[in-house]
Amino acid sequence: MSTYVLVHGAWGGSYGWTKFANLLRADGHEVFTPSLTGQGERNHLGGPNVSLTTHITDVENLIKYEDLGNFVLVGHSYGGMVITGVADHLHEQITDLVYVDAFLPNDGESCFDLGGAGGAEGATIEDGWKVMPMRTPDTAETPEMAVRLRKLSPQPIETLREKVRLTTPLEQRAFSLTYVKAAGDASTLGRPTGAFWDAAARTKADDRWRYYELPCGHGVHAEMPNELKAILDEVTAR
Repeated sequence: MSTYVLVHGAWGGSYGWTKFANLLRADGHEVFTPSLTGQGERNHLGGPNVSLTTHITDVENLIKYEDLGNFVLVGHSYGGMVITGVADHLHEQITDLVYVDAFLPNDGESCFDLGGAGGAEGATIEDGWKVMPMRTPDTAETPEMAVRLRKLSPQPIETLREKVRLTTPLEQRAFSLTYVKAAGDASTLGRPTGAFWDAAARTKADDRWRYYELPCGHGVHAEMPNELKAILDEVTAR
C-alpha cells in the first residue's frame, strides 16, 4: 500500500479531493489532503502575506508532523507549483511525483508567469491581494456547480506572484515523474494551447517522465476518478 499527499488547486481546498481520496482509502492506501492557508476550511487565514512559500510550508509541515516517509506527492492545477517547491526540499522522502493537469514551473517561474488566473495583467484582484476565481462564459450553472462556486476562496496574490526556486531540476532527482493531462478540450481548441499543454509537450518529450492523457475536463479527479486511480496504481506498482 502507498501513502499519498494530495495538493489541491487555486481557490479550492481539501474538500475537492474527498471522493477521490476515499477511493484510494478503500484500497487500503493512507491519504492526506491538506487545505492550503487561506483556502477551504482555512480561508479565514487568508491575507496579503500568504505566499507560495506559505503553501509549500503547509505541505512540508504536514509531512513533518505526520512523520511521513516514502510517499507519493500529487498536485492538481496550482498544486503543481506547490509540489514543485516541496519536491526540491524533501526529494529524498518522495517516491513518485505526479502532476494532474497542473502547472509545471522551471526555476524562477511564477504561476502568473505561466498564465495562472489569467496572468498578472488579466487577473481579477480585490482589496489589493484577493485574486478572484476565474469563470468563463460557458461555466455550467448547475446546482452542483453553484455549490462548488460557493466554496471557492480568493487566492492570495503572493501565491501566484512568487517564483519557484529549484536547486536541482526535477529530472535529476531519484523519484519517478508523471504528468496526467486532461485532454477533453483538445478537439475544440484546434491546436491545444496554454501552460498545461506546454507541460504536456515537455513531459512527452523526456524519457524521465511517464505521460498520460484522459478525455475529460480540468477536474480530472472528479470527472474520471477511477481512471486516474488506475494511473496511480500503475505508477506506484513495484
